[in-house]
Amino acid sequence: MDHPVLNAIRRESFTALGWFAPNEDDRVPAGTQFVILIGNAGPEMFRRFARERDPLHDRMDDWCRQVIGRLARDLDARAVYPFDQPPLPFLTWARRAKAGHVSPLGMNIHSVYGLWHAFRAALLFPVAFDLPPPSPGAHPCETCEGKPCLSACPVSAFSGISYDVPRCVDHIASPKGQDCMTGGCLARRACPVGQHFTYGREQMQFHMRAFLKAHQPDGISA
Repeated sequence: MDHPVLNAIRRESFTALGWFAPNEDDRVPAGTQFVILIGNAGPEMFRRFARERDPLHDRMDDWCRQVIGRLARDLDARAVYPFDQPPLPFLTWARRAKAGHVSPLGMNIHSVYGLWHAFRAALLFPVAFDLPPPSPGAHPCETCEGKPCLSACPVSAFSGISYDVPRCVDHIASPKGQDCMTGGCLARRACPVGQHFTYGREQMQFHMRAFLKAHQPDGISA
């Protein structure tokens, strides 16, 4: 879709994943008339991050805050982030923005990008835009035969109802979990939706290391 704001977001290697005009129940900061959720879809954003990252200070959150903050200022918007404290209701906003559906893994699944996307920020505008309402598309998991994502995990960390994080962490921190650590989560990789947008190997490893460090800060050498 051609629109000056959406074009500006694309130029920064991000994707507008959905948008909505908030109401009083949406818990957005006062004065917000329009919300656009942006993030990565596929590997393009990570390629830019990999070029620009500081090896000594390579937190993606910090890089996103810098790049998206500058974008927000250029667009006369305010940027808020999933990692802000106190937490903001990004998954609730995702439903309002028609940005996908809840998958059996508990992750947001997009009808085009599958599981290969992530919300990095919301741009909050003091004015509304004349953008057509986005469509989430059909829920791809409802017609998925066999749901291979639920059987691909070597330690059955996903039940379709809950996610056993400690079991997952123990596995990927062990020698038996090196396939997940070096190639990405096997359950995520098993999803047939959006395979064209699958992350590259370097991006997979970056996110798996970050996940393990967040849940086991002193145990990455196992």
